Amino acid sequence: MDRPEGKNAWTVTVGTKGQIVLPKEAREMFDINPGDTLIILGDKQKGMAIPPKAQFSDFFGKVFNR
Repeated sequence: MDRPEGKNAWTVTVGTKGQIVLPKEAREMFDINPGDTLIILGDKQKGMAIPPKAQFSDFFGKVFNR
């Protein structure tokens, strides 16, 4: 199946402690390194998202009206 440029999908397994391992390709693509902090956004109707860490300051600015 062909996928659009820059679009990816991965599967992960949730461990007994609720932990997931991000696939290596995803970590490399988004420059996620050991010790990095990620934010997980959730909407009961729309699902979950992990935005790129470069967007954290924009996100927090909007949430806290900065």
